[in-house]
Amino acid sequence: MTFYSCFDPQGKVIARCQTSQDLEVLRRMGRPIAEVREMRKEEAIVCSLTSSPSEFNMDY
Repeated sequence: MTFYSCFDPQGKVIARCQTSQDLEVLRRMGRPIAEVREMRKEEAIVCSLTSSPSEFNMDY
């Protein structure tokens, strides 16, 4: 599985997503996504073990 971290213009993580569709939903919601980075394997494993990365995003 590939997970992505979304950052605002100040470089703060604002969401973690699993698919490009998740990213598009956030953009349509007006989230200020300035950068999207693929998470490293060790970060993605934590997401897949704990829960869906979308739970990190409180707006979902």
